[in-house]
Amino acid sequence: MRLHFLLLAMTCLLSLSAANVAVAQEQRRAVSQCQAVAEAIPKATFISFAGSTPPTPAGITEETVKITYVGHSTFLIETPGGISIATDYSGWYTPPRLPTVVTMNRAHSSHYTLTPDPGIRYVLHGWSDVPGEKPKIDLTVGDTYIRNVTTDIRGSYGTAQPDANSIFIFEVAGLCIGHLGHLHYELTEAHYTEIGRLDIIMVPVDGGLTMGEDSMSRVVKRLRSSLILPMHQPRPLKSFLAMFGPDFDITYAPTNTITVSMRTLPKKPLIYVAQGMQ
Repeated sequence: MRLHFLLLAMTCLLSLSAANVAVAQEQRRAVSQCQAVAEAIPKATFISFAGSTPPTPAGITEETVKITYVGHSTFLIETPGGISIATDYSGWYTPPRLPTVVTMNRAHSSHYTLTPDPGIRYVLHGWSDVPGEKPKIDLTVGDTYIRNVTTDIRGSYGTAQPDANSIFIFEVAGLCIGHLGHLHYELTEAHYTEIGRLDIIMVPVDGGLTMGEDSMSRVVKRLRSSLILPMHQPRPLKSFLAMFGPDFDITYAPTNTITVSMRTLPKKPLIYVAQGMQ
């Protein structure tokens, strides 16, 4: 009888240990690797691994992420673990498959919808419906950690609406992927610190509906991501590209899809113009 109780107690302890390990692993996954350095060095300027092949973080295998430009500000991000994310989902531009997660950076007709497909598991708003409340996204879905950094937008008569736009950041396969959303003002030092490192950025180009080419190019140059994906409107693209000198490469892609991993990130910052933005 005593042996029976002893075995039962050991089984319970092992079960609790396994559960604690699982919780601990989930908590570790929810810590931003892209922001970790930013928290340690508040005044640091973050750049990508320009000039050399970026190191693969410990524990990260050579996994690839597939990014497809759907249209306007919508990209479909497909992760090694089978999670699919549609950015700025409005229903106007339909991804090739139903996504697991959709993000909507601001409450604007071409950037959100109140009637998303009910099969979508996670619908993430980049604004709060409660006045004065700051939206906070801090979510792990499968192999992807998703967080947001809020910015103000221009409201009626040029007045600022605080925290009404979200920069969504997706951390997967060692990559830090940022979608700047409907960015209306240049980022502050506090924003850059909160964002941390971005290996890939999706940047709005529209001649001033968000920001003009000069302001937007300053943000891109400061972030200095390895891969820059223009979005929003093709018409002002030439003026935007003219803002970048020899420190940036420019490629007009033959398709709307790119597959990337930590090891295949460009050594020199590359502006990759997908089909649909040309």
